[in-house]
Amino acid sequence: PSSFDQQGHTHIQLWAYTAQGIVLLNIPAQKNLFFIRSGDSAIVKKLLLRLPHSYVLKSLSLRNFEGEPISACYFRSIQALFKADKLLKDQSITTYEADIRLHERYLMERFIHAGMTFSGELVTHNNGDYREFTQVNIRSSDYRVDAKNLSTASIDIECSLHGELYSIGIDFQSANRQQQYVFMIGQKPGTENANFIHYVTDEKTLIQQFCKAINSLDPDIITGWNVINFDFKLLLNRAHKHGLELPIGRDASCARWRINRREPNQGFINIAGRIVIDGIDALKQASYNFPSFSLEHVSQALLNKGKSIKHVDNRVEEITHDFHHDKEKLARYNLDDCILVSEIFSITNILDYLIFRSQLTALPLDKMGGSVAAFTNLYLPQLHRAGYVAPNLPADGGLKSPGGYVMRSKPGLYKNVLVLDFKSLYPAIICTFKIDPMGLIEGLKNPDDAIEGFKGALFSRDKHFLPDIIHSLWQQRDIAKKAHDDSRSQAIKIIMSSFYGVLGSGGCRFYDTRLASSITLRGHEIMQQTAQWITDAGYEVIYGDTDSTFVLLEETLPAQEANRIGTKLVASINQQWQKKLLDEHQLESHLEIEFETHYRRFFMPTIRHSETGSKKRYAGLTLKNGEEHIIFKGLESVRTDWTPVAQRFQKQLYAMIFHDQDPRAYILNTVNDITAGLVDDELIYRKRLRQKLSAYQKNIPPHVQAAIKADKENQRLNRPLQYQQKGWVEYIMTTAGPETVEYQQHPADYALYIERQIKSIADAILPNIGLSFDEIFSTQLGLF
Repeated sequence: PSSFDQQGHTHIQLWAYTAQGIVLLNIPAQKNLFFIRSGDSAIVKKLLLRLPHSYVLKSLSLRNFEGEPISACYFRSIQALFKADKLLKDQSITTYEADIRLHERYLMERFIHAGMTFSGELVTHNNGDYREFTQVNIRSSDYRVDAKNLSTASIDIECSLHGELYSIGIDFQSANRQQQYVFMIGQKPGTENANFIHYVTDEKTLIQQFCKAINSLDPDIITGWNVINFDFKLLLNRAHKHGLELPIGRDASCARWRINRREPNQGFINIAGRIVIDGIDALKQASYNFPSFSLEHVSQALLNKGKSIKHVDNRVEEITHDFHHDKEKLARYNLDDCILVSEIFSITNILDYLIFRSQLTALPLDKMGGSVAAFTNLYLPQLHRAGYVAPNLPADGGLKSPGGYVMRSKPGLYKNVLVLDFKSLYPAIICTFKIDPMGLIEGLKNPDDAIEGFKGALFSRDKHFLPDIIHSLWQQRDIAKKAHDDSRSQAIKIIMSSFYGVLGSGGCRFYDTRLASSITLRGHEIMQQTAQWITDAGYEVIYGDTDSTFVLLEETLPAQEANRIGTKLVASINQQWQKKLLDEHQLESHLEIEFETHYRRFFMPTIRHSETGSKKRYAGLTLKNGEEHIIFKGLESVRTDWTPVAQRFQKQLYAMIFHDQDPRAYILNTVNDITAGLVDDELIYRKRLRQKLSAYQKNIPPHVQAAIKADKENQRLNRPLQYQQKGWVEYIMTTAGPETVEYQQHPADYALYIERQIKSIADAILPNIGLSFDEIFSTQLGLF
């Protein structure tokens, strides 16, 4: 969707997929609007006389959250609205909803998410790639498209270190065909038989052939890896150097670049009739998490294969060498990267996820993040129909709300620990206690029958929308889970969970600290009461975190009896919550605690150099479907800032202790392997530079020290600087301090690794079995 001014009026266009092909829908000219307080009408009329644009001011039966009557200002163009809004704000006149773009308002007010039905007049033209309609009317529909029916083109470029293009690869996939191209600058070698390689004379021709191929293939979706802020950004820059544009829109229009105001070095790409989806952003949106989002790492994790040129430190040099000496090899590498992205999209069903998310929230497929936008799309049209306009963003950015409940743990090594989890606790609290932006306003107006929240909040029992929205999503997720539809289930889970964060975010127009606090502090109350009921039943609670309660049973209980107790406890707790909420608040309980896990062995460490139990850090041994699993939470083995040798050591050490095996020989062998230099490849730290190198001025951490040394060496060798603009650093702690892997000049400091990594991990758990790291080494001769 888009809206734009043309001949003094604002027009809306929608590019849409239908079973009969792509269509371009032209909506008749629409009025832009914002709202003002009716009490400001006189001064607004006077101020707007300064502008040349005409407008209409109309009194409405709407109020703001303060109860003041509201009027609407209508404008023919976006430009007129922007100028009027700025003028009024400069004069301290409050406007409401001025930041909502016309096409967004048009769709949300008609409750149109992804599917719609339209009628209109067909425009006759010669372009056979799409049909165009004018004078279009639309209404909501539950029409759904299968991702398999959308065509995709995965693209990737290869270039020099300075950005000169070498080649562009395309892997095109549709329901009935697959085509692959690599456009390469240079002459075809006489011995080459690769028919997917197309040679061009120069960079200008390369860009033109790429555009011609995109238009010929006509993909619905263009994908890639960092495809927006690397591939397309570089393509646009190189095209401009040759006086070219990228005419790859379905209507022959050129791709347009928009700067990201929050990140000026990044931006967005708009291509009429096509959607560009970056693989990294899409996976993050679906809550995938990897230590690194490099294509090599992700493809190895998901596909068990990776790039043909693997070494990051010399990849650009190898690409440049192949461009000059082995173009076929470079072309295959270029195409392989395109194919890897296509296969990642396929194996993760990421398009299915994004399509379903769009059906739920009206977010476009290429909208990343978007929790606030999703909430607004669902909530705002209902709010208007209830007689309210939305508030503006908080001027102070919003106050911090209380976090989730975290109980001080009881550290130790245990047998038989149950984990009881509340199912979607925060959404359940919203549904149970009717927490809702409009409900808060209505509750404060009628306190006698309201539901009490926190920080002075009162919520209406019957005037609200969010609890019903959550309940509907919850029902859809249950259906998706029963159907084993992971894409839908994951989409709904993320959306439901995001709504608490939205209410507590100063970036949301519905932010109110009373809303977020009434969720989190109610969560504290629920967790504490639940723990008390478990204690009253004769069991010990050793830890609690947000929505999870850890219950210690007798060591000698068999697994079957432990599971029976877990099932009995959740049934009792759910029943008690139903009774308590009905008796004390006359509310139906949506709280549901589940028996999640039985840890046969469980370890809760202390805070380092303290006897106090830690938080959000533990490990446990479970048995599922006859297979043992050791789960680590917050410990070294799952943290990317610890070395591979430390991660491997912790996993094996804990496995031995959980199985009552003597770990002393293993500890000694690990130390001996380190000091003998047998595991040097596992001593590498990997950490991200999260700001420019020059920004690190005080308390410079090791990875920054290593990066500074490396770029000084690059400068000395007249090589390009690697670490000035953020990025990952792989380094070794040497006898001369931290040094990057590619510029390591001193031997590894084995004593430091043993002290800070191996000993630190060992001493966290060994005292629980009557051992210590130092004691093992003082008596090592006696072991053999």
